[in-house]
Amino acid sequence: MERLELAEGTALAFHRQEGDSPPVLFLPGLLSDMEGTKARFLAGHLAERGRAYLRFDYRGHGRSSGRFENCTLGDWLEDALNVLTRLLGIPALLVGSSMGGWIALLCAKARPELVEGLVLIAPAPDFTERLLWQRFSAEQRRLLQEQGVIYEPSDYGDPVPITMKLIEEGRRHLLLEEGQTIPIRAPVHILHGQQDRDVPFALSLELSDRLASPDVTVELIKSGDHRLSRPEDLKRLARAVDEMWERIR
Repeated sequence: MERLELAEGTALAFHRQEGDSPPVLFLPGLLSDMEGTKARFLAGHLAERGRAYLRFDYRGHGRSSGRFENCTLGDWLEDALNVLTRLLGIPALLVGSSMGGWIALLCAKARPELVEGLVLIAPAPDFTERLLWQRFSAEQRRLLQEQGVIYEPSDYGDPVPITMKLIEEGRRHLLLEEGQTIPIRAPVHILHGQQDRDVPFALSLELSDRLASPDVTVELIKSGDHRLSRPEDLKRLARAVDEMWERIR
């Protein structure tokens, strides 16, 4: 493990594997990290093929600095851009899972010259608005506005602290606003389970329609859940990454 120093004494933890370019950069989901199943699976898969790969933890996640409750999507986007520009610095293939899919899209929008292609796993663009705020009850919204934080139950562990700061700052990065084309022209391959209870697969179909890229594939897995971490799902991920890597090299 290595560390990328940021401002004010904070740092990002990361693992880097040397190999052939373009490098693959993995962007994990909310409260996930570089030791997750998909991140580690790709580490082994890409090492076998001699391809460059980098995985890291956002601030407030895993082994990086900071507290989750103090961070917002803009902070995590800044982390990803720091990794993309300071640690890689050359065009890369971005693989984003859930929230990491939203961040991968924002990276491609902000630095198109450094993003050659995207593989997105159950991407969750605009989740702070679409999947949190718009789904909250009036009572949840009231508590969030008054207290600044509420704790949402999670199928994956402890309740998740959702702050009003996270909701409000997320509105600066929305991609699916009505009538808006997302100015990303890189090729995109989306994997999404139809049994996903966290991020509806309809969101990926909407994303496909909004992307400016003429080269977008949406692969639906009928029995797949949100994690897409079963052996058969990981094989699909490997195939999608391999095919995209060969196309953009």
